[in-house]
Amino acid sequence: MASSKLLRISIIALLASVCIHACSSTDLPAFREAPAFRNGKHCPKSTWPLIDSSTIHIAMTLDATYLRGSIAAVYSVLQHASCPENIVLHFLSSHRRSDLRHTISSTFPNLSFHIYHFDASRVASKISSSVRRALDQPLNYARIYLADLLPPTVTRIIYLDSDLVLVDDVAKLWGIDLHDRVLGAPEYCHANFTHYFTHRFWSNPSFAQSFADRKPCYFNTGVMVIDLWKWRAGRYTEKLETWMRIQKKLRIYELGSLPPFLLVFAGNVERIEHRWNQHGLGGDNLQGLCRNLHPGPVSLLHWSGKGKPWLRLDSKRPCPLDSLWMPYDLFRHPSLFEDR
Repeated sequence: MASSKLLRISIIALLASVCIHACSSTDLPAFREAPAFRNGKHCPKSTWPLIDSSTIHIAMTLDATYLRGSIAAVYSVLQHASCPENIVLHFLSSHRRSDLRHTISSTFPNLSFHIYHFDASRVASKISSSVRRALDQPLNYARIYLADLLPPTVTRIIYLDSDLVLVDDVAKLWGIDLHDRVLGAPEYCHANFTHYFTHRFWSNPSFAQSFADRKPCYFNTGVMVIDLWKWRAGRYTEKLETWMRIQKKLRIYELGSLPPFLLVFAGNVERIEHRWNQHGLGGDNLQGLCRNLHPGPVSLLHWSGKGKPWLRLDSKRPCPLDSLWMPYDLFRHPSLFEDR
């Protein structure tokens, strides 16, 4: 009787041990291994981690929720890059870095990348609710802290959201001259800039005066080229945090991490061609309805807004443009690999 009880306990312990190892990553999707992308003969040799001009540094956030989008974004970057081995990815993550590192290294065995811990408590007390819950997640604010998290040898970075794909060589975006600006991004001056802030903001003379000496235009923070050396020298993280603290007290805007960037940089942004951020393909922040492309050439497709292509495809209710995202989806669908 006692031996039988001990046997049952041993079996339970064994099953628990197996589950700890085999089930710890069950909520992370599995992906197919991407092809190996190699440099052509014309590519200069990267000397990273030493400072050099031949290495392209790209930053993205990384979490379980948007992992499928992140994988597709990285795949698109590598597929269209003229010198893919000269690209280094810098991922910011708050949780499960070990699991995420395994996913990235197994999907892209030849990719140079680093994963940095972003402490969510650093920003949690500064976040106020917005129009969409996804915009309130601490990791959505991690882009503000790139200059602090990345090593000082990284003096320039391309920041990319996880819900986009490139269809052009990222070296063209990397090579854009920022002149004396800290940040470069496509601007949209036709947008009604006043809508991004509340009546309380515009009725306060000291706040409204913030834009007095510049002509502010809306820009989307999902695609930015940033001079990290100038950012650090100008202490721009602190400037953004100042507006976040004001927002927490007075409610001067509704849209997550975007308005602080507009308050600090709008009107002082190096203008990049619109082709590098065909944004809004995810619809608005409430319904996520289908949208068409903006007129003009396209180098980057961005599903900003509520609707994400992988969710719409899985629900069998895709938008027409979601088919442009599908070729970069490395998600390993269980139904395609299970035994029959």
